[in-house]
Amino acid sequence: MTAPTALVVVSHHRPDSLTVHIGDQVAARLKAAGYEIDLIDLRAEGFDPRMTEADQPDWNDRDKVYSPEVQSHMDRILAADVIVPVFPVYWNSAPALLKGWIDRVWNYGFAYGRSRPRLAGKRMLWLGLAGANEGDDFSVWMRETLDRVLREGISFYNGITDSAVEILFDAEGEPQYVDANGNFTKGEPLTGDQRAAHYAEMDRLAAGHVEKFLAL
Repeated sequence: MTAPTALVVVSHHRPDSLTVHIGDQVAARLKAAGYEIDLIDLRAEGFDPRMTEADQPDWNDRDKVYSPEVQSHMDRILAADVIVPVFPVYWNSAPALLKGWIDRVWNYGFAYGRSRPRLAGKRMLWLGLAGANEGDDFSVWMRETLDRVLREGISFYNGITDSAVEILFDAEGEPQYVDANGNFTKGEPLTGDQRAAHYAEMDRLAAGHVEKFLAL
């Protein structure tokens, strides 16, 4: 029996970022759960998030052949049973690198535009890392916004009915708060053992989100 495949898509511009680290941890957790892993580090692979003329939807031909770069990513999505984007939350949204991946790859005729969606039956976990503190009022509508845009606006729109959005708050280890008047307060950065402990806690939380998703 062939093992299921998990596609982990990491979106960060720095190779030493917490996002990349969490992406590796997520991949390891999924592998331990019996999945074959296809890890896409969009920065490392040199993915260009800018839409090209070759990848602009052709509404007269939903079976058009897209650019080789995009076609290869489409093939990797089709081969996956589970898709897990790991990304930093920028301005209550996905970063340009991940958004461009969606724009270029999740294209008309491939991800949507068919009465029987090609991606139906796949599962999807969006895992974002946010600097905001979970107890901040701001984080409530951050979660709501991401859920509406990512789970409903992308996953569900493209036929993936089994999806979830999870957020690792306080990802920078520097507590951030925004009060009712819009005043921003940021704590001191962590160093040494405190920083290492914070990373370990992020690992634990990320693993918990993966396990919870797999158990559904």
